[in-house]
Amino acid sequence: MSDTHLHLYPHRKYRDGVLPPPPPGEYSLDHIERYFEKAATRGVTELTFTEHLYRCVESTDAIGPFWEKAPDPTLRAHTERDIEADRVMSLEKYVEVIMKAKDAGLPVLLGLEVDFFPTRMEQILELIEPYPWDVLLGSIHWIDGWWFDRPHSQYEWGRMGPRGVYERYFEVLSEMAESGTIDVVTHPDRVKCQGKRFLSEQTDLYAAFLSAAKKTNVAIEINTGGLRHPVHEIYPSPLFIRMIYEAGLAITFASDGHNPEQAAWGLDLARAEAAEAGFTHRARFVSRERTMVPFDIPPAWFAD
Repeated sequence: MSDTHLHLYPHRKYRDGVLPPPPPGEYSLDHIERYFEKAATRGVTELTFTEHLYRCVESTDAIGPFWEKAPDPTLRAHTERDIEADRVMSLEKYVEVIMKAKDAGLPVLLGLEVDFFPTRMEQILELIEPYPWDVLLGSIHWIDGWWFDRPHSQYEWGRMGPRGVYERYFEVLSEMAESGTIDVVTHPDRVKCQGKRFLSEQTDLYAAFLSAAKKTNVAIEINTGGLRHPVHEIYPSPLFIRMIYEAGLAITFASDGHNPEQAAWGLDLARAEAAEAGFTHRARFVSRERTMVPFDIPPAWFAD
């Protein structure tokens, strides 16, 4: 079993009782080994690290000041401040330590989480092309420059209305899936992160996205990070997972952990939901080549 989406560092301070990581500018095998120790207790023996590109200082010019597209100056200021606080990592050092872990015999794969900025993808792909990636994840955290899953974005949710936000989110998500630039779409319904959902799911938007995804046969991630977010639900929802299965697309399993304690967290539930939808295999990526691997169906799931 594999956890295909992990990060070396959190976006904010660790809570009490959790071992703090090294400073973001420092990278050590000991830190990575702690992820494997926790994952092993949850039956997971292979880890794929997929650090956020936007957190790496080398990404500054390639991504550009995307927050300037936000419609409100307060939103622009919040995003610019948050990006400045978060951009403390080194792409070079990140790749170097994961390759050292591989050389040391750890069953680790090198990935990257790449946010989709439609007008900047040429520059982004040029930046990351020299590195030996095993997998590229594609994600959407911003809609036209504003950070839709942060509390400071309530104004824009009110201005556009929930349906308007969902429509624009899935429009950008579909463009990313159809672009052919990534291997896996991560947390596909993250737009629900803050718990802004509807009495009935927006299946028309799911269907349009899946139609776009089928054009490139991109894989879709089942991500348990949503269980730790205000929505308290995996990404994507069980209904969405069934639609992915019916569309004939492949899946991966991911905790989206940002510290060793979260490695492989909740993946039994992810496998159970996938099996309920009809899945028996998951996608595995090495050197950006996909193979299909059977997964065991857990008899039950217990949160730990």
